Amino acid sequence: MRQFVVIGLGRFGRKVAETLAKKGAPVIAIDSKPELVGNVSNFVTKAVQIDSTDEDALVASGVKDVDVAVVGMGEDVESSILTTALLKNLNIKEIVARASTPLHAQILKMVGATRVVFPEEDMGIRVANSILSPGVLEYIELGADYTLAEIEAKSESIDRTIDELDLRAKYGVNVLIVKRKVFEAGEKLEETMKKEMKVLPTSDYKIQEGDVLVVVGNSKDIESFEKHMK
Repeated sequence: MRQFVVIGLGRFGRKVAETLAKKGAPVIAIDSKPELVGNVSNFVTKAVQIDSTDEDALVASGVKDVDVAVVGMGEDVESSILTTALLKNLNIKEIVARASTPLHAQILKMVGATRVVFPEEDMGIRVANSILSPGVLEYIELGADYTLAEIEAKSESIDRTIDELDLRAKYGVNVLIVKRKVFEAGEKLEETMKKEMKVLPTSDYKIQEGDVLVVVGNSKDIESFEKHMK
C-alpha cells in the first residue's frame, strides 16, 4: 500500500489525513502547531510537530519513504511553496498542493507540485451544480467536460433493466455503480438496520425505487438525463 504524508493540519489537511487513515493507509501528519498535531495523533500512523520548511527536520520525520505528499497550507503561501520545493528535492513522486490563488497555483507547479487543488473553488462548483440540478446527489467534474454524478432513480426507469433503458444510446451516459438501500434485522426483533449495498450492474439489472445511479458522461448529457429522471 502507498504511504502518505499530510503537511498542514488545518481543516483541509486534517480531513485528508483522517480520510486516508480511515481507509487503512499509512499516514505521517505534520504541522508546526502542537495542538493541530495532537488533534490527529490518535488516528494517523505518525504525528510530528516540525517546521516543514526545515529540510533536516523534514527528512528526520520520514517523508523520504512516502509515495504521495499533500501540502495543505493554503494561506501560508511562502511555507507551502518552500515545502513543495523541498519535497520535490527529496524525490517525492506525487505532490498534491493546496493553492489559494491562480498565481499561487502557478508557482506551486513550477517548484514541483504534480497536482494543485482549490478546495473552496471545487466546493463552490459542486454546490452550484447541486442547486442547478436538484436531482443530482453528488457531482464531480472530471475535466474535458466529463462528469461523474449520483442520481436517484425515478420516473419510468423503475422496474426496468439497464438494457431496456439503453441510457448510453438515449442520453450518452454510462451507469458504473448502483447504490441500493437494504434493510436487515437488528439485534431485537422490532429493530431494522438500513445499510447501503453497492452493485456493479449487468445489462439485466432491474432498477428499483430508491436506487441511486452513479453515472459518467458529458456534462450536458448528465444534465439532460437528470431532468428526465424527475
